[in-house]
Amino acid sequence: MELETLELPKTIVPLLEKTHAASAEVRRLTDAQKKGILNRLAVVLVENTDAIITENQKDLDRMDMADPKYDRLKLTPERIQDLANSMKEVADLQDPSGQILLERELGNGLKIKKIAVPMGVVGVIFEARPNVTVDVTALCIRSGNAVVLRGGTDAFDTNSYLVGLIHHVLTEFEVNTNCITLLPPDRELVKELLTATRFVDLIIPRGSESLIQFVRKHSLVPTIETGAGVCHTYVETSADLQKAADIVINAKVTRPSVCNSLDTVVVDEAIAEQFLPMLQEGFLKWNVEVFADEISYPIFAGIDYPYLQKAAPEDFGREFLDYKCSVKVVSGITEAITHIGKYSSRHSEAIISKNEAYCQQFIQEIDAAAVYSNTSTRFTDGGQFGLGAEIGISTQKLHARGPFALEKLVTEKWIITGDGQIR
Repeated sequence: MELETLELPKTIVPLLEKTHAASAEVRRLTDAQKKGILNRLAVVLVENTDAIITENQKDLDRMDMADPKYDRLKLTPERIQDLANSMKEVADLQDPSGQILLERELGNGLKIKKIAVPMGVVGVIFEARPNVTVDVTALCIRSGNAVVLRGGTDAFDTNSYLVGLIHHVLTEFEVNTNCITLLPPDRELVKELLTATRFVDLIIPRGSESLIQFVRKHSLVPTIETGAGVCHTYVETSADLQKAADIVINAKVTRPSVCNSLDTVVVDEAIAEQFLPMLQEGFLKWNVEVFADEISYPIFAGIDYPYLQKAAPEDFGREFLDYKCSVKVVSGITEAITHIGKYSSRHSEAIISKNEAYCQQFIQEIDAAAVYSNTSTRFTDGGQFGLGAEIGISTQKLHARGPFALEKLVTEKWIITGDGQIR
C-alpha cells in the first residue's frame, strides 16, 4: 500500500487543536462503525506485513542489538499477526462509553443518571514500542477517544508507517484522520504536550523510569503512570521445586525486555542449596547473568555457573530488561515480604508455595498491582487478562491500577432531568 509521507510541523499546537476538534467525531461513531474500523485495520496490518517490517528494519538498523530496547522495537510477522488479533479482540469487547452506571429518581421528582463517557483526547508518550501505536489506537477508537501519540526517535519510521495505515483505514470510513495524531519525536516539544490542558485530557507515559519521572515533574495534564516493572518471585520452603524452577525460568527468559519479566529471585535459605542449581539448565540456554547475594553466590559457584557476578546493592530494585537477574536468600516469609516491599516497583510479585496460609499472607501484605500465587508474573497483560489490549500497566492507585485497558478509558457524566423543580 502506497502511503503519503507524514509531514509534521515543528510546533505541535496546531496538531493538538485539530485532534481536539476531531475528538467530537470519534464520540459520534456508532458501535458498528468502531467495530468496522478495527476489523478492517486488522486486515490491513496483515496485508502490509512486509512493508511494516521494512520500515521497522530502518529503525532496528539504528539501534545496537545489545540494547534491551531492541526486542521491544522489533516487529516480526508473528508479532504483527498478534497485533491484528488484538484489534479483533478489542472490536469484540463491549464499548465502555454510554453505559449507565447509576439511575434513580429523587423524592423531589428529579431523575438522575450517571453514564460512562469518553475521556476526550488521550496523550500517550512512549519509547521503542511500535506495538503501542496499534494497541492505543484500537483502545481509543473503541472507547470513543481521540489520541495523540508521541513515540521515541528509535521507532519513528515504524510508527510513521503504522499511523499512515491507520489514517488510510479512517479515510475509507470517512472519519477525520486528525483523531489519531503522531507527534514529532523531538523531546523539546514534549513539554508543549504536557502543558496543553485546553486540548488534552489525559497523559499516559509508557517507558523508562526517567521518562515517567520527567512526565510527573512537568505535566499539568492529569497523568496515569504505567510504571517500571521490578518483579520478584519468592520461592518458599514448601514449594514444589520443579514447578518453582519452571515458573522462575519462564518469568525470566520468555521476553526479558518487557515489564512483567522477573528481576529478582527470592528464595528461602532452607531450600536454596537444593533449588538454585535447578535453574542452571534453563538459565544456561539463554546465557542468563546472575547477580548473586553473599549466600547464593557460593551455591552458583559450586556448580560452576559461568555467568555469575556478586550482587551489588544496586542490583536489587533494578529493572534489568535483559537476560539478567539478581538472587536474594531470606530466612522466611517475613524477610521475603520485607525485602520485596523495599525494592518493589508495585507492578507484579509472585509467591511459589504449598502453604495456603503463607500464600494468603503474601497476597494480603504485598502492595502491587498484580500479586500471583504459584504462577508466573508474565501474565500481567491486558490480552492475557481478557481485556483485549492495554496501554500499559498502571502502578499507581488513582483511577486505574494494573492493565490500563478499555474499561478505564472513560470518565463519568451526570445527567439530571427535571420538570421545573427549583431549590
